Amino acid sequence: MDALARPHAGLVRDLGRQPYEPVWRAMQRFTDERGDDTPDELWLVEHEPVFTLGQAGKPEHVLAPGDIPVLHVDRGGQVTYHGPGQIVAYPLLDLRRLKLGVREYVRRIEQAVIDTLAEWNIEGQRRDGAPGVYVAGAKIAALGIRVRRGCSFHGLAFNIAMDLAPFARINPCGYAGLQVTAMLDLGGPASLDAVKPRLLDHLATGFGLRLRAAPPPPWASPASQVA
Repeated sequence: MDALARPHAGLVRDLGRQPYEPVWRAMQRFTDERGDDTPDELWLVEHEPVFTLGQAGKPEHVLAPGDIPVLHVDRGGQVTYHGPGQIVAYPLLDLRRLKLGVREYVRRIEQAVIDTLAEWNIEGQRRDGAPGVYVAGAKIAALGIRVRRGCSFHGLAFNIAMDLAPFARINPCGYAGLQVTAMLDLGGPASLDAVKPRLLDHLATGFGLRLRAAPPPPWASPASQVA
């Protein structure tokens, strides 16, 4: 049955600002340990600067990392950048329970971003063969996902108000010369907190979730969280 037809409870956790690797390892553990009745969760995080290469990522797409670390991770896709001023959303969903295939799952994430952008009169678009969301040809949101035992992890990186210069040190998503943009540069808000609730609303609608706020897990040190 379609996710929209059977809303179900889920948890949302805002982790604040965190280094990448502990969150990645926690997603793996959550996915490996969850059972048939484990509630779906949606994690929001703002990462410290890092370049990540997907499973099939080619090192030659990392042109000049400089002082930014590079991690080879287990999501799909090539190389991208995470850093302050970007909302990263990790939907930890049981796709079997939602009766969703991977293609439809990706489409619903993209639609949530497109609908969020529309609230600030910014027109987001899909591009055939290149997952993510684009504005006037420039990428504003990147997708990199993994599905294990029918459950999703990794997810979405949405540029809000960030220094885009590190993207020039890579071929974003494996495309030389791909332009990137952020909401602030398109007349959108400078605050992640202005965008988060709208993005959450659209993700919840897309996946039929009734979200309830939950505290960050114990491994997410409060000292490293940024409001």
